[in-house]
Amino acid sequence: MSPESKKTAGIASRWQELFPFDWELLRHAGAEPVPYHLKKWWFCLGGTVAYLFIIQVITGILLTFYYIPSPDAAYQSVAHITQEVRFGWYIRSLHKWSANFMIIAVFLHMLRVYFTGAYRHPRQLNWMVGFMLLGVTLTFGFTGYSLVYEQLSFWGATVAANLAQAVPLLGDTIAFFLRGGPEVGENTLTRFFVLHIGILPTLAFLLVAMHIYLIRSQGVTELHFENEKITEEQRHFRFWPDHVTTELIVGVLLMYILTIIALIFPAELGEPANPNVTPAHIKPEWYFYFNYRLLKLTSLKISVLTTMVIGGIAFLWPFVEEWLQKKFKLNDRFSVYLGVIAFLGFLFLTVWESLSH
Repeated sequence: MSPESKKTAGIASRWQELFPFDWELLRHAGAEPVPYHLKKWWFCLGGTVAYLFIIQVITGILLTFYYIPSPDAAYQSVAHITQEVRFGWYIRSLHKWSANFMIIAVFLHMLRVYFTGAYRHPRQLNWMVGFMLLGVTLTFGFTGYSLVYEQLSFWGATVAANLAQAVPLLGDTIAFFLRGGPEVGENTLTRFFVLHIGILPTLAFLLVAMHIYLIRSQGVTELHFENEKITEEQRHFRFWPDHVTTELIVGVLLMYILTIIALIFPAELGEPANPNVTPAHIKPEWYFYFNYRLLKLTSLKISVLTTMVIGGIAFLWPFVEEWLQKKFKLNDRFSVYLGVIAFLGFLFLTVWESLSH
């Protein structure tokens, strides 16, 4: 062995002592075969969510350097980011649009899992983890929207606190905790800020870790389609580098699309929050249009109870479906029909609210 080879081997040996990681384990994970259907982007939307979450984290950290979570300075700090900080408008726009795309991607991923039956035994727990991730993502969007502290976001937070107060038994406690007092004010903004940059990211990382662990333990559901012209050898492909390369290409395209949207539709800034003036038309973010339209059609308590019941059934759906099939001898088509009806109902109320003035 040449002196150079001995030196390289010595450095590698010393590094292995300093950082005793089993690289063979990593190579084994990279060599794992991936089902053929994951070559199609819409069957592996989880990777898209991961990219968007990374963008959220990076842009969120950059925004935090300038944001001040105080009712007296929050709006001005956002205005400073948007109008004066170099590329601040771009970072804020990326943060806003990647948040919206992330909610859409999580929702579409849940729909894909539902309509392909990938939530069934033994993956019931992973469905529940995914549903909790959807809830965390929606809360991310709501708290981030409220931090701008403009007129619509302030009153949106007020309506949300009132909705929370209508929750049976614990409503008053939840509303008081969110507001930090009897009404939306300084403590509310501070709590939303802590939720947005501390508690929610921690929950997201823990849930993602559990999600990945369950996928690694149980494997990915293999889907087979009629008229699929592939051989047995083609039914699987390598995670590394084949699947990773595909995901990287999707990530680059996502960044390109987000940049184009940020240039054409930069994040706007409305009027500053004024607790003494109620806007003529209070509008939440689009992903809460369903709840808001339901509130207009019914009452505060009925809309909250309806949302809780629907959410609870959806969260426990793998077990609810098993019970219904055993009790009433239903086939798998029942779940598909019910899912289509539920999705169309959600879409109808969302579009209805978006068209209202």
